[in-house]
This record gives sequence, C-alpha cells and structure tokens, in this order.
Amino acid sequence: MVKQTIPTATELAILQVLWTFGPLTVRDVHKHLSTSESMGYTSVLKMLQVMHKKGLVKRNEQQRSHVYRSARPAEQTQRGLVRHLVDSAFAGSASDLVVRALSSKKLSKEEVDTIRKLIDEKAQEND
Repeated sequence: MVKQTIPTATELAILQVLWTFGPLTVRDVHKHLSTSESMGYTSVLKMLQVMHKKGLVKRNEQQRSHVYRSARPAEQTQRGLVRHLVDSAFAGSASDLVVRALSSKKLSKEEVDTIRKLIDEKAQEND
C-alpha cells in the first residue's frame, strides 16, 4: 500500500479549489484563492510545484500555461485525513472522533437524519 501524503492547510485550500472548479492554471487557482487567502501568485505557483512533487496534484504540460488537477478525488483525500486524525489524535478510536465531532457544533435536522441513516446502514452491515 502506498503511503498517502497528508496535505497541509494551505495545500488543502488549493485542493478545495481544484475539486470545486476542476483543472486550472496557476493564475486561475490564484484568482479563486485570492478571495479567501492572502497568497501571492508566486506563492501559489511554488505551492503547486511542491504539491506536484509530493504527488498531491498532477500537471498537464501540453499548453504554455501548465494546468493542474488533484491527483486524487476529494473523498479519497478526506478518508486519509480522517484515518490520520483518528490514529494521531484519538488513539485509533473512530467512535471518540465521532463523539467529539457531534458535540462540537449544532447539527441541522438534515445532518442528524444523514448521520442516523449511516449509523443504521453500518449496524446492518455488522448483523
């Protein structure tokens, strides 16, 4: 099994842009980030180059401006982040993570319904 690189907070912000808008040039990533992050163009370029070396993004070099895309779907990266968080902060206990997450903020009725449905599905898998 290949060890998945855990993205930093800045890398996650860039990945969020790529997951939301699809493959983009550095300029486009910078434009989308500039509304929420205070990163200059050259910082975004350097981050994408580092992320490419780490295997977090892929780069299409066919055009004059390189086009970057996420190397993995959001769900796969999020699963890796959750696994890392469970192992490092909750001593491997997924239930402790869930309890802490559920107690950290008020949930909407829709969120509660979704969580309840998932718990019911998991319970049926274990029967």
